[in-house]
Amino acid sequence: MISREREAEILRLFNAERWPVGTIARQLGLHHTTVKRVLAQAGLAPKLLISRPSIIDPYLPFVIETLTKYPRLTASRVFQMVRERGYPGRSDHFRTLVARVRPRPPAEAFLRLRTLPGEQAQVDWAHFGKATIGRAVRTLWAFVMVLSWSRAVFLRFYLSAAMPSFLRGHVDAFRFFTGVPRVLLYDNLKSAVLERSGQAIRFHPTLLELSAHYHYEPRPVAVARGNEKGRVERAIRYVRDSFFSARVWTDLTDLNRQAEQWATGIALERRWPDDATARLVRDAFEEEKPHLLSLSDVEFPTDERVEVDVGKTPYARFDLNDYSVPHDRVRRTLVVAASLDTVRILDGMEVVATHPRSWDRGDQVENTDHIEDLVQAKSTARRHRGIQRLARAAPSTEALLARAAERGSNLGSITSSLLRLLEVVSAAELEQAVAEAVANEIPTLGAVRQILDQKRAALGKPPAVITRFNTKRATDVVVTPHRLESYDQIHKEHKP
Repeated sequence: MISREREAEILRLFNAERWPVGTIARQLGLHHTTVKRVLAQAGLAPKLLISRPSIIDPYLPFVIETLTKYPRLTASRVFQMVRERGYPGRSDHFRTLVARVRPRPPAEAFLRLRTLPGEQAQVDWAHFGKATIGRAVRTLWAFVMVLSWSRAVFLRFYLSAAMPSFLRGHVDAFRFFTGVPRVLLYDNLKSAVLERSGQAIRFHPTLLELSAHYHYEPRPVAVARGNEKGRVERAIRYVRDSFFSARVWTDLTDLNRQAEQWATGIALERRWPDDATARLVRDAFEEEKPHLLSLSDVEFPTDERVEVDVGKTPYARFDLNDYSVPHDRVRRTLVVAASLDTVRILDGMEVVATHPRSWDRGDQVENTDHIEDLVQAKSTARRHRGIQRLARAAPSTEALLARAAERGSNLGSITSSLLRLLEVVSAAELEQAVAEAVANEIPTLGAVRQILDQKRAALGKPPAVITRFNTKRATDVVVTPHRLESYDQIHKEHKP
């Protein structure tokens, strides 16, 4: 209510100063409907304000006649028609006029829809902005299902509105309600309706599998008939105002935990719309539970399944993240089965890797065993390649390594040392030395080097020197021996 003085001020500004309603409302800090109410109570109306003659006046009968005959004709087309008849005004003012005089269909009255307990539920997605997870910015969606009779609300948030999340929302909602409604009412979203022509509807095949599994009937609302799913739309507004507004949460798990507490607490403690004086939604929900269909003993599978090609590195890429696989599964096509929490990687029917799901982008999720096995395999492969090279150059090295293994020697160290010897002596020299060491039952690297040096000394060759770094730069270094006479001279000079 406003004071008498303020009402008098409104009437003075309207009648004496000829201020329009909007100007009065802005200057006095009032809502425009308040100003209109004061004028109506005084027997006045804004439209009674005498307006000046307008250049549109001569064309007004033509515009009204044209829109009466063609009510859906666009304002731009009508503007072109009056311009051809000599109208000199601009299009923006003309559009305002067309909006005022265009015939409008009569307001439609709607019957309030009533359902029986356990008969129907309404389902819809709601967009709740963005969620930042690491380097990823994902869309935050709320899956909402409301029982039409009791108004009990199920709320769960997901980072995707794709079919796997749509299915998981149904399964979680049925578990929350401890039963299944006989009819589920959907908007015409692609997860439910693939194609529609009049009354001919083609449902999504996966949704039909879900409905067959839980024995309910999927039913889409009529096109442009939002009143048929008004309960879920009001429930979404209730979620925005009562739950999400000013909500603080750390991650998706925390948000869903708070959503479940809200759905089992505050949302059930509100007044039941069909009997707001005496009953709560909780009471109606308890009465509706026995009328719901029983849950199936087997839960409907909701995992997302995607085929992925694993390249030369042991990682499978899924949802822009890399998940490790055993090194022997590279260069093949595997299947990723992903839930909201877990990523399983399958080769046929065999599960070869299991990882926690990452909702980040560019993340590398690894199983340490996969990496350690790869490192070990690489090390073993390098040793095997060295053994094969030695066997081709000096066949007796196989017997030498076998004897060394029986004695518990380090085969890797012996193999690498023999390979370095092979770089400074010929294969024939190494084969003779190794064969003699095996024949003398002394299968050690020291014995091979001693025999090799003895044979080279007998031929007047220098001993085989193993360089520490197996590079051309190191092996090509020429070391000139120092003359020992200089040391004798130093000794004589310092002799007491």
